[in-house]
Amino acid sequence: MGQDQSRLMAGKTVLVTGATAGIGKATAVALAVMGAHVAIAGRDRRRTEAAADEVRSAGGGQVDVFVADLSSQAEVRRLADEVLRGLPHLDVLVNNVGGYWATRHVTADGLERTFALNHLAPFLLTSLLVDRLKDSAPARVVTVSSNAQAMGRVDFGDLQGERSYSGSRAYNQSKLANVVFTYELARRLQGSAVTANTAHPGVVSTSFGAEDPGRLQRLFVPFMHPFMKAPAKGATTSVYLASAPVLDQVTGRYFVNCKPGSSSGRSYDETTAARLWAVSADLVGLDIP
Repeated sequence: MGQDQSRLMAGKTVLVTGATAGIGKATAVALAVMGAHVAIAGRDRRRTEAAADEVRSAGGGQVDVFVADLSSQAEVRRLADEVLRGLPHLDVLVNNVGGYWATRHVTADGLERTFALNHLAPFLLTSLLVDRLKDSAPARVVTVSSNAQAMGRVDFGDLQGERSYSGSRAYNQSKLANVVFTYELARRLQGSAVTANTAHPGVVSTSFGAEDPGRLQRLFVPFMHPFMKAPAKGATTSVYLASAPVLDQVTGRYFVNCKPGSSSGRSYDETTAARLWAVSADLVGLDIP
């Protein structure tokens, strides 16, 4: 990192979800090294505290720890409450948390876990923190998607995979939902000095999906490891979206390798976006028109 970037985030407060390992932890480390006051969220206290120690060692600054299982809406709400109490200023929210499950799992709220964690959690958390972001503006929302969005379709007739479940189909849908959500959020935030962008991190070597891997994942991931990005490389675009001064007024964009790109044609459908927003608000119990 060049000297001109070494304190680029000094005085800024950043919250990174899913930050106990992989891209999330690498994002937190990089932003801490750039001088940010970093807060990290993870579902396991021991692992989150251990990650915080690594972030502190790398950056030398303040690192706050929040523990919550974001597949649970009650936990998302508790996290938001704790963040609002603990962080009077919030410059950047990095919605990094995500997962993949080959078989269908149901959350405490009775929802399919992939959709609940990958889409509804960032939707709810961002909605609960958006006023703090506005008060802290200029501020940014960065949501980690995936190139899997290109294969996704938002199936309003079976959002929860109750009739037919496929791990890859559920994942692709959730990653498309991340992009659709980002574009709609950017439209809704126009004039607020809060930007919303999304990123494809690349194919990164992490433990992602290891809890319940699919057959193809079990077969091919070991052979793919040499060709995968290290987490620090995978975090590069998220870090860029969180910190780059040239992006101060850039919003509603999909980035790959720190450059704006094009997401799937479906992601730009504003009718789909409005419907997904309404359905999501209903599923998380928020009254946001």
